[in-house]
Amino acid sequence: MSRRRKGRSVHGVVLLDKPAGLSSNQALQRVRRLFDARKAGHTGTLDPFATGLLPLCFGEASKTTAWLLDASKAYRAEALFGEATATGDPEGEVVATGPIPDIDLEGFTALLSGMTGEIDQVPPMYSALKHEGRPLYELARQGIEVPRKARTVTLHALDPLDWMPPVLAFEVHCSKGTYIRTLAEDIAASLGTVAHLQSLRRLRVGPFDGAGMVTLEQLEAAATAGTLDEHLLPVDAGLAGWPTVDLDEQGATAFTNGNAAAAPPGGYEIGSSEPPSLVRVLGPDEVPLGIGELRAGTVQPKRVFRFD
Repeated sequence: MSRRRKGRSVHGVVLLDKPAGLSSNQALQRVRRLFDARKAGHTGTLDPFATGLLPLCFGEASKTTAWLLDASKAYRAEALFGEATATGDPEGEVVATGPIPDIDLEGFTALLSGMTGEIDQVPPMYSALKHEGRPLYELARQGIEVPRKARTVTLHALDPLDWMPPVLAFEVHCSKGTYIRTLAEDIAASLGTVAHLQSLRRLRVGPFDGAGMVTLEQLEAAATAGTLDEHLLPVDAGLAGWPTVDLDEQGATAFTNGNAAAAPPGGYEIGSSEPPSLVRVLGPDEVPLGIGELRAGTVQPKRVFRFD
């Protein structure tokens, strides 16, 4: 007989401003302990040296993480030109040097604007991708390099912010799976030199931007004051912008029991979620019920929120 995980039944989303020096999982576990939460997960790993937005999903909010993982992201980064490191970030040893490019901010604007759209990226060895069941970073630490297939990612926007040689500050809005370390290296390579990221901050994940982010220190203070749950966003906050279907009591009962419910006429528009047939489902008093799929005038349950 399996044991029930200890802790409180906590449901919702916390937008953590992850500090540098912690892995995403270490940050998650610290917040989880503060909430004494039974179930928690994060949506998209940030490297230990990176800071910024790390959505943490507690309880039933974890049923929305798959769509947040697929969402686009935005970052602010600083690339240090003239030095390449083994890891592409400040944590690795310098493995190559090169000249500081003779270019101004206007030149960077023209260069980066030409790099937007779909591009092919080769994932770095220092990444969590797996080769024959082992993370690439484990192999890299042993000095082993294996072939990696290029993957197509999309750069929606790539804008230089400041150029104070040898450091370029830039922002990028990109699809999932984009490696900003590799992007910095590619920018440098196009100028005949090398670079690595010296800082990285995530600004946006899907519908979430910097508004509402809280630090570990703020959460610790809230835990002491007994106001921690005030930092929880609704369980379906990650579905903001999705078309919404409102069910009456009869439809809500059917849906939460795992059965199809009749889709009410009107009240929603298909096309603002991916894929477009998915909808956010609410019951009476706008209680979140889960994620549904529209089929032939019915709402089929895809993920049902079950609170206890």
